[in-house]
Amino acid sequence: MIEIDRDIRIPGSEISFTSSRSSGPGGQNVNKVSTRVTLLFDVAASPSLTDTQKERLVRRLGARISQAGVLQVNSQQHRSQLRNRQAALDLFVLLVREALRRPKPRRPTRKPRGAKERTLRLKKQRGQLKKRRSGVPSDDL
Repeated sequence: MIEIDRDIRIPGSEISFTSSRSSGPGGQNVNKVSTRVTLLFDVAASPSLTDTQKERLVRRLGARISQAGVLQVNSQQHRSQLRNRQAALDLFVLLVREALRRPKPRRPTRKPRGAKERTLRLKKQRGQLKKRRSGVPSDDL
């Protein structure tokens, strides 16, 4: 059972792993052993997620999800398949947790009156300074 957060748990049976030859570190090991790990999770067919959660995952992780609705997470940073498998799993949990997090609602704010007045006063001062610089006599003086 993979725990995403308190409320969401995904059984290990819904996740599959494939391995292939890595282009990462490892010297000759790279040419002989399949250390790159790809985690596959079928978002569309998952009974562990609600429809709303599935939609949010597809919307936020769309670049990592195939046309068939399968989320892919790759890891090839380590020399061993086991460590890459764990790294892919950790990244999967992090990605899903972040994607399912509800955004905080934005509360509209208003610029304080004092700030508006200050801005207008500074603009007026700047305009006066530019008028004095131009050499053209103004009506104010």
